[in-house]
Formats: sequence, structure tokens, C-alpha cells
Amino acid sequence: MDNGLFNSVYNPDVLSCIANLSNDEVFTSPEIANKMLDLLPQELFENPDTTFLDPACKSGVFLREIAKRLIVGLEPQIPNLEKRLEHIFTKQLYGISITELTSLLSRRSVYCSKYPSSQFSVYQFPEKKPQGNIIFQKIKHTWQNGKCLFCGASQSEYDRSSDLETYAYQFIHIKNAEDLFKMKFDVIISNPPYQLSDGGNSKSAKPIYHLFVNQAKKLKPRYISMIIPSRWFVGGKGLDDFRKEMLNDHRISKLVDYENFKDVFPGVDLAGGACYFLWERDRRESEKNCEVYNFGIQEPVSRPLNEFGTFIRQNMAIDIVKKVLQNCGTSTFLNKRVSARKPFGLDTTYQPKESGVPCYFIQKIGKKFAAPSDLIDKGYTDKWKFLAPMAPIAGQTDFSSAVAFYSDRNTVIAKPGEVSTESFIVLGAFNTEEETRNFKSYIFTKTVRFLLLQAVVSQHVSKDNFCFIPDLGTYDRIYTDEYLRELWGITDPAECEYIDSRIREIE
Repeated sequence: MDNGLFNSVYNPDVLSCIANLSNDEVFTSPEIANKMLDLLPQELFENPDTTFLDPACKSGVFLREIAKRLIVGLEPQIPNLEKRLEHIFTKQLYGISITELTSLLSRRSVYCSKYPSSQFSVYQFPEKKPQGNIIFQKIKHTWQNGKCLFCGASQSEYDRSSDLETYAYQFIHIKNAEDLFKMKFDVIISNPPYQLSDGGNSKSAKPIYHLFVNQAKKLKPRYISMIIPSRWFVGGKGLDDFRKEMLNDHRISKLVDYENFKDVFPGVDLAGGACYFLWERDRRESEKNCEVYNFGIQEPVSRPLNEFGTFIRQNMAIDIVKKVLQNCGTSTFLNKRVSARKPFGLDTTYQPKESGVPCYFIQKIGKKFAAPSDLIDKGYTDKWKFLAPMAPIAGQTDFSSAVAFYSDRNTVIAKPGEVSTESFIVLGAFNTEEETRNFKSYIFTKTVRFLLLQAVVSQHVSKDNFCFIPDLGTYDRIYTDEYLRELWGITDPAECEYIDSRIREIE
């Protein structure tokens, strides 16, 4: 490792460093860090052989709070405080920082000095270890066809000059992460970076937090605890395999879920919320259930994570979904009827034409025209269609508040011959206007929208999110909540009240 930074007088401009931070660097509070540490067996902090790694140090809060617990827990075995500190900092605590600035912050938090080999460090490391056990090495992405082989970052965004951070995070840009410290760890705990730009439209970003989880598992520690966005519950955006692996991993013993991201990180607004988990390497395969905690509700529910293909985050919703599945009388659900993206082959940026086929664009454009030659007929064009926006709850990031989804203002009953851009998806296509309007009434019920909510963790809605809504086949009436709840056996007043509390009235 290049120690030139520490072998010379170096004082980076802190304002330049701060301005250069990526927007995914969400700092963990001591309160949340300690809640995550509380999930671990507390005897770990009384064992002088327990080793801890934070592979994505930002402020150093995890290592600092672990140090505080070890200082207390090891006192009976190592009564001398100076010797105890030496043992903790040299033998038990390890970190990998994600940027140069966060390496300085972390060392300052843990060692009380940015330079652990200085006289001001709570433990003075030898000069040959100027970084202590919190390391940072600036490395480069490995580019192939414009993307990084390790993290998928866009070359156009991150192929930078040497004076800028590359965000090629060391822990996930190495084939054998165990080579970093040449040792085994008992606990890996972290708040990893969440995403990097992938060079797509509208600042499109690729999730990377799952790469940290997967890399940590490869090291085979006794325990892993990480706090990550909850969007993995439903997959998508490169997370489908990760979702499958997590839901089927019996080693996840505890999961704490926050529907509102601000309940964890008050200064950050991210749709879908956040969660942290405890993974136990030695957990028996027969132990299938996980203790699922919903923020604000004291008692957890023990249940298998893979009970459904999509994870249902709210414990109170489980029995309602089960009743629907048991009583709906069909094995077909609306995810088979709803269209995929670009139902007519027109993307969001498609420009209106002066004449042609009537076409619905984003709300501020409205109904204009598309060129017939630009259309791809997927079987919807000549039918009556119920169109709904891809992002029906744009702007709402707090999923602990009631959600609306659809209204007369953002949906369209399109006539035969009318189409839309990618801004809309086709929820249902029918031969008659009457059946289309009946279908609309079905979608507009609180009960159906509640079932939709169970598979939604972001502002966007796709066909996969309709996996819990039965497809009735034919729609021959105007549907009401009273009718559907009686049909599906949702008769418990508490369940009805819960549904109503989660879904807003149609405006």
C-alpha cells in the first residue's frame, strides 16, 4: 500500500473533499449503530478474540461504538486500561474506508486522531502502520464496454483524474477480499454505499449495496449486519438474484424494516425505506423463520422470508394476503394481464407528431399524436384500454403514510386506436368500454390497491407489482370494497380498518 500520504505533510482542503462526496454517502447515527449492535450476542464484546470489520467506513461510528463496548466488556480480563486499548485497537477493530475524507473522519472518531501513528492517537500505532487498522487505498475501476466489471459504474461518469475520488470501493473491487487483512473476522457490520450512476437517462443509478453483502458472505464471518435500502424486497434494477438469495437464506435471523427512510436517516429522502438484518453463519438449516420487526411496532413476528416470491414487509398484511390467495378461486393474477414497459414501443422521450395515431404523453403534454410507423402493436391498439402511469406516486417517499396510487387525474380509458408512450402501462385491455370501466372500478377499490402496495417499495409500478391481485377473468360489474372483502373473506373489522389506514381515498 502506498503510504506516501502519511510520510509527508499533507493537509487536504476539507471543502474540496466535502464537495467531492457522492450523494450515496449516508452517515449512520450512533443510535442506529447501537441498535444494530444490540442484535449481536452481547458476549462477543466480552471476548478478547472477537474481531470486527466495517468494510465501508464513513464516520467510523460502528467501530467507535464497538470500542466503547469492548472497553467495558474486557475490563475483567484486561484490567489495565492502556493495555486494553492496545489490544482492542490492534487485535479486534478493522475498517476499510470508502474515500480519503471518510478515512480521516473514521480514524478521528476511533483513534481520536486522523493519524494513528501520532502522539495524539489514543493508541499510538508504529510508523510502519500510519493508517492504523482503518485503511484506505485509492484504486481504479476496471472498465469493459463502458462499465466497471466489479460494480457496474459508468465509465463516462467515473473515469476521473487522479485528484478526484473514483468511488471504486476497495472491498468490492477485489476478487479475494480476505487478502486485505490476511485474517478471519467474527463480525462484519456496515452501512455500505447504496448506488452509483450507470450512465442511463435521468441520472439513472445502479444499486451496489448488495455487492457489499455478497462480498461479506464470501468471507464467512460468524455474523453480518448491514443497513441497506429496502428496495431489494421486490428486486428489479439488478436485484432479482439478490432478492432470491436473501429470501431463501435461512441464516438471516432478524430483519428490522423502516418504511420511511427518514426514520433512520433524518436528512435523507429515499423512497422505499431502509432495513437492517442479522445474518448468522452457524444457524441451523431447520431454523426457517426470521424475526421481522416493523418500525413503530414493538413485537416482532417470526415468519419465513420466502413465504411469497415478493417479501411482504408489514406483518399485519400477511393474514390479509393469505385470505385473498385462499379464497380468490383463481391461480391467475394481474401481473399476467398488465403490460410490460413500452406497451406500444414508444419511450418516454418520444416527441409528439403533428398528425397520426392519437397518443397519450406525460401529463404536461397530454394527448397528441404518434407516427404509425413508430408503433409496435403488442395486441392492445385495437382494444379498449385502462392506462395507468408508471410512476403513480411520484414525490411520495414515505411509505408509512397512506398511499393513493391511482385517480381520475392520472389514469386514462383509451379508445380503440389510441396509444401511449412509456409513461403509461396498460393495466387491462378489453373488447368493450363497459368492461374497461368495470375493471377500473376494481383497480380503484382500496382492497385492490392495498394488495398492490404489498409489492411496491418505490415510486414506480410495473407489472410484477400486481402479483397479489387476482385476475377475475371477466369484469361484469362495478366493484366495491364491501363486495371484494366479502368475496375474499376479509371480514375482521381490524383488518378492514388496517386496509383503510394504508390506502388513501380516490381524489
